[in-house]
Amino acid sequence: MPNIHNSPSSQPETSETINETNSEKSAFPSLLAPLNMGNIQLNNRVFMAPLTRSRSTPGENLQTPLHALYYAQRASAGLIISEATQISPQGQGYAWTPGIFTDEQVSHWKVVTDAVHNAGGRIFCQLWHVGAISHQVFQPHDARPFSSSEFQPEGEAFVGDLLPNGPTVPHPKAQAMTLEDIDNLKRDYRHAAKCAKEAGFDGVELHAANGYLLDQFIRSSVNKRDDQYGGSVENRLRLLEEVIDVIAQEIPRNNIGVRLSPTGGPGGSYDDDPEGTYVAAAKAVSGKGAVYLHVVRPNNHTGDGSGIEKGNQLLKDMRAAFSGVFIANGEFSPQEANTWIENNDADAVAFGRSFLANPDLPARIANDGPYNEPNEETFYGGGSEGYVDYPSLNFIQSAM
Repeated sequence: MPNIHNSPSSQPETSETINETNSEKSAFPSLLAPLNMGNIQLNNRVFMAPLTRSRSTPGENLQTPLHALYYAQRASAGLIISEATQISPQGQGYAWTPGIFTDEQVSHWKVVTDAVHNAGGRIFCQLWHVGAISHQVFQPHDARPFSSSEFQPEGEAFVGDLLPNGPTVPHPKAQAMTLEDIDNLKRDYRHAAKCAKEAGFDGVELHAANGYLLDQFIRSSVNKRDDQYGGSVENRLRLLEEVIDVIAQEIPRNNIGVRLSPTGGPGGSYDDDPEGTYVAAAKAVSGKGAVYLHVVRPNNHTGDGSGIEKGNQLLKDMRAAFSGVFIANGEFSPQEANTWIENNDADAVAFGRSFLANPDLPARIANDGPYNEPNEETFYGGGSEGYVDYPSLNFIQSAM
């Protein structure tokens, strides 16, 4: 592995460094303004979206000092939302993704959260169960993955080097969860929330988006159940609400966020009435007292960029249905993000690829660029290249 300590961006940009930039002099003052979120004061509204990078250790699914550096470099974000982190062995669906359910995983994540806090940042852990978007190679006893109902996902599972015919192989048909399975799942979510608290996270984000397990209960194309978890919108939202409640037994509700996406994601799932279903979901999450709702609009990277205008209106309708902090996501430019906040259509905007390639993104936005371009070849797997070696603005300016 290269010497990361000599990387052009190895010294994290602290929140104090960014605060030295006067947001009022920027072209994007609303985006760079502070935000109160529950009991947490955030320095700006430029949030780091969860980004799967597949660099955790094989087998144990642990974070490393490289992860601590990566996240600390990005601590100037108003809030970091961690990469998706599986709540149990059954929750994994991709090679080399981190877990948050063992003591060892907790201790390794603690190094990461300490690094972020020492750099002045805030970080939530995204709690993840992929459901059907998995493969037997990840499942205990080589079992078929779980879903709300029997479901054959489109596409292939990323198994890396775990199978000789990898790195991708077709998804198997998922099995329908029993009521006992659902009870076990809720216990897993509660345990993972407890682990996240012990690991030093400032809160958790419940991943109920992108066609993963909780979304497989919400979306009508997958959920064909005839019990209390299927049929009506109210029933399809029941598990989401119950999981919020069990997490709240470990973490205060004003430290719990929820992520939803009305369309897109792997597996080819969809809802017959996304407008009605996801506005109802926003109301349900609001009723459970979650501190924020994080919504991904249709975009090219989630597989549905054909309905941007319709998607924009749906996000605004969901914003109207939710009483807490509303985070918009989905290929926003700084200008568009600033406008959404100015118009009260969002309280913050989460950036993904922009933060991946620009660890000091708030400073670059304040400066109106320049911006590094992301290297897609290094998105998943590997070491420091394309991970902690993107140069900071200070490094570029000092070299001029």
